[in-house]
Parts: sequence; structure tokens; C-alpha cells
Amino acid sequence: MSTFTHRMPFYSMPQSKSLLKKRLLIVGYIFVALLIIEVINIFTGRLLNQFSIVPRALYSLPFIFTAPLLHATLQHFLSNIATLCVFVFLVLQFGERKFVTLSLGLVIGTGLLVWLFGRNAFHLGASGVIYGYFGFLLLAGFLSKKLVLILISVLVAIFYGTMVWGVLPNQPYISWESHLFGFVSGLYLAWLLTKRRQ
Repeated sequence: MSTFTHRMPFYSMPQSKSLLKKRLLIVGYIFVALLIIEVINIFTGRLLNQFSIVPRALYSLPFIFTAPLLHATLQHFLSNIATLCVFVFLVLQFGERKFVTLSLGLVIGTGLLVWLFGRNAFHLGASGVIYGYFGFLLLAGFLSKKLVLILISVLVAIFYGTMVWGVLPNQPYISWESHLFGFVSGLYLAWLLTKRRQ
């Protein structure tokens, strides 16, 4: 009797409705968690926003983990949540493990870069992670050489391509630094996570 090992492919095609349901549930859990945080933040007069990133302030360094969960206003929250949920679902098509690795890498990488190089202001919101997913989705499909994932990259470029202008410092009250560093981190992680599968 012979034995052999088989490397898992970079992309695992969903085999059942249960996998689709699982991924939709993950998106739902993230939506509900962020909604609860937003409601608490509203009713406490935005008290939670003290846990935002303040560049080069040592006390705020741990807040790289909390800042993506917070938003300055309800409009800020609403402008992020739909795109975040769409991108989470699309990234999950690359696998749950890759989604977790990517998300953690984006939170840490983007947060540290903003902390090191951002303007002296409060930086908060999910948009840094959203731009990270955006960068990942634009590149990872092509690097994977899988038709379905390439199609995801093409569709993201078509429907969300104008997001790239958000990395420019054109609005004073928007953390373009989070957008820029998130986008760059997403591109890098797309290359890194794909390379590890080759």
C-alpha cells in the first residue's frame, strides 16, 4: 500500500450549499458585531472613539485593533458597512483560513503604518481594512491563475475601481493614510499569501 500527500489548491470551489451558508453566516456575524458596537457608540456619545489610533502616541498603539471597529458618525458607519460585507464575502471565496490571516495582517499592518506615518489626528473606521480587501481582491485572483478567482478580481476592478482615488489626500477629514496603507498592505498580502501556495 502506498501513501501520498496532496497540497490543497489555492482556491477551494464551494462544494455545497452548507459552505455558502457558512460564509454568509460569517458575513452576518461581522455585520451584527459592528452594528452592536455602533449602537453602543451612539448611545454613549461616541465614548468608544477614544480607542482610535493617534499616530506616534504610545498609549494608542494597542488601539490598532479597536480603531477599525469604530466610526465617527452614523453616516461614516453606513458608508462602510455594505462594501465591507461584500468584500468579506468575496475574500471568503479564497478560504476561511486565508480570510482570517488576511484580516489580521491588514489590521496590524495598516494600523502600524498609520501609527507611524499618519497625520496627528484620530484615525478610526473600517475603511483601512476595506481598502486592504480591495487591494487583495484586485491582485489575488490573477496571481492564483484560477478562473473563478480571476473573475472576482475583474468584477471588483469594474465595480469598485474608482475606490483607488481614495488613497489620495483630497479630503481633510478622511483618513486617506488608512486607505493608502490598507491598499498597499492588501496588495502585498495578496502576493505573499499566493506565493506561499506555490
